[in-house]
Amino acid sequence: MATFVEVDAADDPRLSDYRDLRDVSLRKHVEATHGLFLAEGEKVVRRSVEAGHVPRSFLMAPRWLDGLADVLATTDAPCYVVSEQLAEEVTGFHVHRGALASLERQPLPPLADVLAGARSVLVLEEIVDHTNVGAIFRSGAALGFDAVVLAPRCADPLYRRAVKVAMGAVFSLPWTRLDDWYDALPLLSSYGFTTVALTLADDAVDVEDAVRGVDRLALVLGSEGHGLSERWQATADRRAVIPMHHGIDSLNVAAASAVACYVAARR
Repeated sequence: MATFVEVDAADDPRLSDYRDLRDVSLRKHVEATHGLFLAEGEKVVRRSVEAGHVPRSFLMAPRWLDGLADVLATTDAPCYVVSEQLAEEVTGFHVHRGALASLERQPLPPLADVLAGARSVLVLEEIVDHTNVGAIFRSGAALGFDAVVLAPRCADPLYRRAVKVAMGAVFSLPWTRLDDWYDALPLLSSYGFTTVALTLADDAVDVEDAVRGVDRLALVLGSEGHGLSERWQATADRRAVIPMHHGIDSLNVAAASAVACYVAARR
C-alpha cells in the first residue's frame, strides 16, 4: 500500500517530479533525464497504473484519496498529500482534478510488435502540438484503430497535456516511434499496409473512396503547419482529402483525424 506523506512546503525536494509543469522545455528535460511521465486526474491516473506503468509517487489533495484508494493499495510508492493551494504553487497551475502521479516510462516496443495483428493504424509525421497528439490518440482509440506509429520528431504522447487530452488512450492504444523517417511509408507497405495520406495534393481523392476496399490501412497525417512532407506524399500508396465547403481548405489535424477515422472505420 502507498505510504502517505503530508507535505507543507512547496520547495520540498520530494516534489521535484511535479515542479513547474507549465514550462514545456524544462519538463521535456526533466522527464527525459529521469525516465518519467505524469498522469493528471483520477481517470487518467487509474488507467496509467492499470496499464502496467510503475508509479514513482503520487501528489494528491486529501479529497481525492478515497476515490483512488484501490489504486493506492496496489503500490508502495509514496503519496504526497498536499493542500490544493500548495499543489498549485508547486505545479504552476490550478490542479482542478486534484490528483497527479509520476510514473516510470517503459521501453517502446518494436514496430513489428505494434503492427502484428493490426488492421488500422495511424501514422503521424511531425505533429508537434501535444494537444493534437492526445486528441488523435483519443479519436483513434474511440473509432477502432489498433495502433499509432510516430515519426521521430513527433510530439511525445506521454507528455502530461497529451495524456490528459487523450483521456488515457495512450495507455490502451499500442504505439511506437519509427527509427527512419525517409522510407517510413514504404516500410509500412512492406508489412502489408496500404498507406493513405491525408493531403491537399491535386491528385487526392475523397477519403471515403481512398479507403474503400482496403484491408490493412495506415492512415497518414501531417504537421499542423505545412501538412505532410513531399517525401511522404510521394511515397504514400494513395492520397486522400476530406471534401470541404464555403472556401475552407482543411480542418485542424485533430478534427481531420476524427473524421477520417470515422470514415475508415466504416469501410
